[in-house]
This record gives sequence, structure tokens and C-alpha cells, in this order.
Amino acid sequence: MHRDASLVRWGTYGQPVLLFPTAGGDAEEIERMLVIRALDPLISAGRIKVYSCDSIAGAALAAKEGSDAHRCWLLNQFHEYVANEVVPAIRADCQDDQIEIVAAGASIGAFNAVAVACRYPHLFRAALGMSGTFDLEHLLGFQGNEDYFFSSPLAFLQGLDGPMLEVLQTRFFVLPFGQGRWENPSESWRMAEVLGAKGVPNRVDPWGKDYDHDWPTWREMLPLYLDDLVA
Repeated sequence: MHRDASLVRWGTYGQPVLLFPTAGGDAEEIERMLVIRALDPLISAGRIKVYSCDSIAGAALAAKEGSDAHRCWLLNQFHEYVANEVVPAIRADCQDDQIEIVAAGASIGAFNAVAVACRYPHLFRAALGMSGTFDLEHLLGFQGNEDYFFSSPLAFLQGLDGPMLEVLQTRFFVLPFGQGRWENPSESWRMAEVLGAKGVPNRVDPWGKDYDHDWPTWREMLPLYLDDLVA
């Protein structure tokens, strides 16, 4: 990606969880937004270790950095960086070169969590995509290219077959969303339909109209679902 990126960890023992920031967020966004405080019971009990990395591609997309082709390339490179650098770093920290990771995120962070779990199912055992924004072409108003195709699960999953799909069919995806302000439930339903059509286990969880597309919603969702996923 031709730039530096940070990787931060909270906790010392437990199931590794890679929590992607929203849009242009950095690795410490989840601490500032009190997500780590919400997860403290799971962290303190040694059930999870939480990792987060800078959302370099998300920042470029949000800022409309460079051309459409550049942003699509950066998105693809970001996912490869996660697979080839972030995951090995997490495994080294856990002293287990085979441990599988839970991916999680909200909004565009949900896109990245679901995307890496679909692209690299041998690395990720589950994904939690809260209030997901999965159709980035529509959201950000750009035309995707080949880089975008391989980065977007809505696109590449439809043609996926063979051994990779067989591994993916052993994974599990949870797609919760609120029905309050700024939410778009159709995004999660569409993602679930694509996963389901390929035989990939998933669950869509609609929350009520009091749950907006915002941090209070995600602070409530995260401990609940991670408690189930790491049981």
C-alpha cells in the first residue's frame, strides 16, 4: 500500500478478534468510541483479545483520494495486507501459527470484516458485520474495476466455487442492524442472500427502531455477539 499502518491490541489471552474501524477510522478508534470499555468483561475474563488496524482503504474511499481505479486498487491491497501481514502478526502474538480469527466491524468496517472472511476463509472462522455497508459503488458513487470485483463479496462470491467455497461453507456470518436513523437494512439482507445462495451459513438480526447507525448501537451489539461466537 506504500504507507505505514498501525496494529493495536487489547487483552492478553483468548480468541483473537480483528475489529475493523469505520470508514476512515484508525486503529485506536474503538478505544475512543468506548467499544473497548464495552468489551472489557470479555477481555478481562481472558475470552477475547481484540486487535484493530488503521482503515487505510476506508480513509481513501471516504476522502475520494485519487482516481476510482486507485481507490479500488487500495481496497484490494488493504485486504491482501490484512491476510499477509496483519494475520501473521496476530498469530505470532498468540504464539499459534494456525489460530483462526474472528473478523468484526460496523458500517464500512462490516464490509471489510465480511470481505476478508470470504476471501480468506482459511484464516477467519467467523465474521460479525454490524450495520453493514456492502455496496460501496452505490454508496460512494464510483465504478468498480477488477480490483473492486475481487474485494467486494457481493461481486466475487457469486462465481466462487471449488475448495475455497467448501471451506467458506464451514464458516459463520452474523449480520445485525438497527432500524433507526441512517440505517439501511437492505444492505445486510442483500449480503445474506448472496451468502445463502452459495450455501454459506449466516444469520440476519434486525434490531428495533431505537437503534441508529451509530456507536451506541454497536457498543451494545458487539459484546452480545462475540459472547456467542467465542463460546
